[in-house]
Amino acid sequence: MNCSIVVRAYNEEKHIGRLLEGIRQQTIQDVEIILVDSGSTDRTVSIAESFGARIVRIPPAEFTFGRSLNFGVRAARREWVVIASAHVYPVYPDWLESLLCPFEDEKVALTYGKQRGPATAKFSEQQIFHQWYPEVSNLDQPTAFCNNANAAIRRSLWERHPYDETLTGLEDVEWGNWAREQGYKIAYIAEAEIIHVHNETPRGVYNRYRREAMALRKIYPEAHFNLYDFVRLTATNIFSDLWHAARDGVLLKNIVSIFWFRSMQFHGTRMGHRETSLVTPQLRETFYYPRERRRNDDKRRGVEPIRYNH
Repeated sequence: MNCSIVVRAYNEEKHIGRLLEGIRQQTIQDVEIILVDSGSTDRTVSIAESFGARIVRIPPAEFTFGRSLNFGVRAARREWVVIASAHVYPVYPDWLESLLCPFEDEKVALTYGKQRGPATAKFSEQQIFHQWYPEVSNLDQPTAFCNNANAAIRRSLWERHPYDETLTGLEDVEWGNWAREQGYKIAYIAEAEIIHVHNETPRGVYNRYRREAMALRKIYPEAHFNLYDFVRLTATNIFSDLWHAARDGVLLKNIVSIFWFRSMQFHGTRMGHRETSLVTPQLRETFYYPRERRRNDDKRRGVEPIRYNH
């Protein structure tokens, strides 16, 4: 199975080389790489070109997440289009193979894979990764949740329904929701694992969750997130993180970041929702509620991980 790989980037010279190195070590080698660059001023483009990537440029003033993806998918020449953030990298050499395998079922429209953070990730962010991306695959999940940092779609279906260019985020969820309404499946693949590097300030966390909440409100007009939700979910998630950090023996070095990360997450969520109402219970649980997990619950696979040079 061959594929196109679309990578959105802006000033990602610190990270994109590792992603491209990981792609080079995949069991699937028949790939084309398309970099959608929105005005990088560092070495992002030259690094991508050194790995044979084709460059598609979008003016910064025209950028939205959906529009940049549409630029990239439009340029793709293959039916299977893998979408990856420029600051992720695959853990195993069968990442692409695992992500694409479910398309043998003609009713699968979209697949997405597991995400974990690097050792330097904030503790609360690691908890969110465990919450959103469990250890067990689901080839026909009941919600539209997915994430374009590590996903794949059928290009023929994208031609019928391109990504919404007006959304401030969650263009992936909107597309997944459309696919499910058409009778297609969304498959979550735990074996298709990547490391997702975030190094955000409190303001960055606030802005990310605010714009995603704004998008969620547009996708699900009936959604709401009020002051009660803010207080309850902030407190619930802070206490959950503190408990897990204490159990793992890392509370002291993470206590400050737990408080500011969760506060900014749900403050941004509340500001983004404003005047919105309830999301479906399943999707609401996926987005917001902490999931119980055991210490070191990541499964070890019988596949040797990629050994990166840098």
